[in-house]
Amino acid sequence: MTASVRTSRRQARRSGEPIRQWQFDQTLVLAALGLIAVGIIMVASTSVAVAEKYAVGEWHFLSRHLMFISFGLVLAAGCHLIKSEWLERYGHWCLLASLVLLALVFIPGLGHKVNGATRWINLGLFRFQAVEAVKLLMIVFVAGYLARRPTLGRTGFMETFKPILIGGLIAAILLQQPDMGSAVVIMAIIGGMVWLAGAAWRYLALLGLSALPLLTFAALEPYRLRRIAILGDPFSDPFNAGFQLVQAQIAIGRGQISGVGIGESVQKLFYLPEAHTDFIFAILAEELGLIGIVLVLSLFAVLVVRIFRIGLKAQRAERHFASFTCYGIGLWIGLQALISMGVNLSLLPTKGLTLPLVSAGGSSLMMTMLALGLVLKIGLELDQAQLARPRKRREWAA
Repeated sequence: MTASVRTSRRQARRSGEPIRQWQFDQTLVLAALGLIAVGIIMVASTSVAVAEKYAVGEWHFLSRHLMFISFGLVLAAGCHLIKSEWLERYGHWCLLASLVLLALVFIPGLGHKVNGATRWINLGLFRFQAVEAVKLLMIVFVAGYLARRPTLGRTGFMETFKPILIGGLIAAILLQQPDMGSAVVIMAIIGGMVWLAGAAWRYLALLGLSALPLLTFAALEPYRLRRIAILGDPFSDPFNAGFQLVQAQIAIGRGQISGVGIGESVQKLFYLPEAHTDFIFAILAEELGLIGIVLVLSLFAVLVVRIFRIGLKAQRAERHFASFTCYGIGLWIGLQALISMGVNLSLLPTKGLTLPLVSAGGSSLMMTMLALGLVLKIGLELDQAQLARPRKRREWAA
């Protein structure tokens, strides 16, 4: 507790005013911990068969998942030492950091390729997926840009176009890895932040229409075309292009209302590839049924709503950078969760995106927990400022 807060509480006692306390957003923390707990259970359930495939100990992937959770908790706690004003002041360096991280994956010996995609940096102890850090870095960068333009809705086209153009540059680099899923998520986050900043609809519509040819060109890759074409009827090619979607549908169908029970999934036994990462939601639906689906959806809804609530609180306090940072993080977690679950439900083509806080993806898990730590820190700063304000008013009146 800071000296200013202690002074405020002493003065409140003397004046007979009710004592207000600042604390972490408990609902947000509980929702995040609930998702992490679900993730631990599902990783433990799904990774045993995967461990057998790679000839490692049966709890190998679970122990690594717990290790990444520990790292994430340390990163989230470390946010308490950071002031949002520092991030706002030096946020413009986040763009350079993003470009450097994305370039590192292409350096021979440092970059690591998996299934034809070069997305990881080999750190020895583990491989770090650079784009997960880039998502947060770009949110901080764009939040700083928008905070310096509080009247974006009344400015010209170029002020709206600049962050979209920078996002397009990042997306173009990601398509070379290739990672179209993350490219779409980053562009959607930036577009959503610009929209929340009050950008004119006509500019956003023009930018959206101009992006259609680029998206069409990116989708012309043969493997992407097959994924899109098979989406309507994956059972037309159940052993090739539609294999993952078919197996995911079988898993979800078997779950029914209450599921087959934790650990009783059949689809995780080498039928559904990446059952502990990209398709963990399908196994969750199989083992926990509709009840599990509703639980996870509810936890994500609560988490995103609480993040946006802190963003709105920052906006009312005219802390624009903090506000846009929260909005960006809320958009990131919400959009990625929807896309990941949409793929598992065969509503979207496969993208290779993890389910935040649930899937066994160390990079995603750590960066998401870091982002949530930043949101909680912003909430604490707002509460501290609110507590200090009445004290300053009393001092002025005296």
